[in-house]
Amino acid sequence: MPMIDVYAASGTFGDPHALAQSLATELMTIEQVPDIPMFRQNTAAFVHEMPAANLSNVDGDSTYVRVQVLTNAGALDRDKQLAVVSRLTSIVADAAADASLAERTWVLLTEAYDGGWGLAGHDQHERGVGRGGSSADRAAAGREVTTRMAEHNVGRS
Repeated sequence: MPMIDVYAASGTFGDPHALAQSLATELMTIEQVPDIPMFRQNTAAFVHEMPAANLSNVDGDSTYVRVQVLTNAGALDRDKQLAVVSRLTSIVADAAADASLAERTWVLLTEAYDGGWGLAGHDQHERGVGRGGSSADRAAAGREVTTRMAEHNVGRS
């Protein structure tokens, strides 16, 4: 269920869709979860473009980017947190074709705790089909799914 929200002035990025895909892919890579559909379909980024007049620092500069990353509680240890900030900042600057944007990109890391998320909330998580749990829980679930898929496909071509 990791989600990334990017807020920037309209026109900052040439291809917002490619940016969203790159950010989601990088977060999934840093989290080190299995590369299977369950994780690929539940890690997403959203690029919110707004008029430059809708954002400003104290001096009136509107050339900032805010990136908010929401992950499961405990999904990112300190090394992974540092990697997320560094890599996502670089990806944003590259997508804007402006290396100096790395100095004006703010990455916020937030955590969601078990319960209340997913399509049916906490109840679904308790049954093991929701999107809650730690990165380790997600990775273990992914390994279980991968193992079941492999066992199911044994002898098939």
